[in-house]
Amino acid sequence: MTRMKQVATVPVDPARAQVYAEGWQSWSVTGVFPVTDPPPPVTWPDSLAIDCQYRRPAPEGVFQGSGVLAVDPEDGGPVTVFGATAGLPDGVPVIQGVLRGSALVISGDAPVTELADSGPGGLPAALGRWADGFSSGAGLPRAPVMPPVWCSWYQYFSDVTEGDVLANLDAMASLDLPVGIVQIDDGYEACVGDWLISSGRFSDLAGLVSRIRAAGRRAGIWIAPWLVGMSSELFTAHPDWVVRDPASGDPVWAGTVCRDDCAALDVTHPAAAAYLTDVLQTMRGWGIDYFKIDFCYAGAYEGLRHEAMTGVPAYRRGLGLIRDAIGADALLVGCGAPSLASAGLVDAMRVGPDIAANYEPSQPHPSLPSQRNAARNVTARAWQHGRFWNNDPDCLMLRPGVERREDWAAVVRGYGGLRSSGDGLDQLDAWGLETTRELLVPSSPKVLS
Repeated sequence: MTRMKQVATVPVDPARAQVYAEGWQSWSVTGVFPVTDPPPPVTWPDSLAIDCQYRRPAPEGVFQGSGVLAVDPEDGGPVTVFGATAGLPDGVPVIQGVLRGSALVISGDAPVTELADSGPGGLPAALGRWADGFSSGAGLPRAPVMPPVWCSWYQYFSDVTEGDVLANLDAMASLDLPVGIVQIDDGYEACVGDWLISSGRFSDLAGLVSRIRAAGRRAGIWIAPWLVGMSSELFTAHPDWVVRDPASGDPVWAGTVCRDDCAALDVTHPAAAAYLTDVLQTMRGWGIDYFKIDFCYAGAYEGLRHEAMTGVPAYRRGLGLIRDAIGADALLVGCGAPSLASAGLVDAMRVGPDIAANYEPSQPHPSLPSQRNAARNVTARAWQHGRFWNNDPDCLMLRPGVERREDWAAVVRGYGGLRSSGDGLDQLDAWGLETTRELLVPSSPKVLS
């Protein structure tokens, strides 16, 4: 991150003005905030590394947007949107706003565009019009129509078995649910990074894919392509394939998945790139044509790589490698992904933190899994749907015992692009089944704001 330079001063009414601040990645806090009430600070060490661009929080009292920050000076416009240039040549700019008296002082660490928007609809509509210009300037492809999905994660988590998937495959037929894609989530692999080695709960992953396809549905899979578990066979054999800290030379810490600390795969290393390509092409050869790629922020970490390259260009190269490996006709869904850096390169994007059975997060933190946190981001980022990709609000969770399940169904109904179910289908009661059947529809390319 380079030094911030002032780019504008926006006069505001402090009692009424609002700021939209775009978070760095899918789970990072994104929303509209009164200028006198900055968003909650990110304080946990893990969150600093995962949620924050450059792994650095905003200074106290400062609004920070990754690529986009917008100001409504009196809750009625005209709105000014400050955003990245369409080409993203070197990276995503950090854009900051700080209240000084009756003005919001805007700074950036790279050139930004400035759009004064006096049209109707306030902040959401102004952001949509900015996105229209960004998409046109960057030549982004139109978001495809995507079939509804069933995902194993939110019922079985990493303990999922082949039998669980088959039982739900049978239930889709007996309950007449319009599931187009059956997605096998985390739990099939022996360790993060060892994607082609079974966890032991799947006797024949390729055979399971064949059974899904024989049932008339498409097969999908979860993978975290930039993560390498420290206890994996991959890391033991190839410790030189990961991004390293310039100061210590140690692997950068890229998160903890299934109790295993992870490093970040360096796809600028030819052998590492070849390994990832082989994994994805093998899965594609099995018949998988829907790939949910997770923990993608690790691909944009700054650090020492085989080829000298900063985080965002390295990440976008990795996305290109993934697309080449799976083919243009496969569907690609980003999650935990740097938002603007992914524009035009994924078919759908998770736009909020994980949903959960609890409405409030388990601890008071704005990016932890919960319905409250997910709904905040999904609502705030509605303007991105149909312009950058299909918004993925995350799975329906409608079984009994899920807190405020009616509220989450309403969020998905109003803002969902990609539709998916995360329930064990035999766990649904009459209301849950009826609502799941109603909401499992193909995505619509129509913009939401």
